[in-house]
Amino acid sequence: MKRAAFLAALSLSFSLSAQADDVCQDEITMLYHERIPYVMKYRNSIEGVTGTPAVQAFENAGIQVDWQETPVKRQLIHIRNNTGCTCSVGWFKNKEREVFARYSKPIYQDKPQVAITSSKDKQLEPGKTLEHTLKNEKLTLLVKDGYSYGKYIDEKVQQVKPNTYTVSYENIKMLSLIYHQRYDYFFIAPEEVDPLVEASSFTSNDFKVVNFSDMPAGEKRYILCSMKVPQSTMNRLNSYIPDI
Repeated sequence: MKRAAFLAALSLSFSLSAQADDVCQDEITMLYHERIPYVMKYRNSIEGVTGTPAVQAFENAGIQVDWQETPVKRQLIHIRNNTGCTCSVGWFKNKEREVFARYSKPIYQDKPQVAITSSKDKQLEPGKTLEHTLKNEKLTLLVKDGYSYGKYIDEKVQQVKPNTYTVSYENIKMLSLIYHQRYDYFFIAPEEVDPLVEASSFTSNDFKVVNFSDMPAGEKRYILCSMKVPQSTMNRLNSYIPDI
């Protein structure tokens, strides 16, 4: 009897697991936060340089998506906890995330990262190496909590350990801190600069964009999913993502 009960329970477990996989094959909860020009709400849809290809890939794959606006840090918590058919759009790939999440094919590649600083700040010199800037003890780097700036910058920051201040604000609030010279600079993709300034109460003359001589090509961005989403679903999605 005990063996029969055990086998019945095991069979039920496999059945429930298979049902969960079936759900994840046809319906996904997509977590996002608005970030121009990557992901923006427009009427009843999502668009942007990462939002649009994600929408198209899911639609072409026949996978229903429920878009839910969620703070960035909480998105990773949901995916790490693996409690549902959960994905998010526009993430960089790194070793830490590969442990608890599945990645799609890349959907976009950034231009080389830059720094943004106040136009009044004369300490940041364009054309220097990233390490030269990070080693300047007179400067304070502003970073977003739980955020990756790509492998090259993340590794350099970990190696040099510059003066940093960590916040949980969105970029528009970080821009205000730079304008008021509370901190000196933060990293940003160049395609974000103009839309960010336009969305603020400032003008482009209030800021300076600093390029680095050694900055590699921009990082690729991916759709990130919980392990609850089966690899078969990821393969199906990938078949509708064009090569970049």
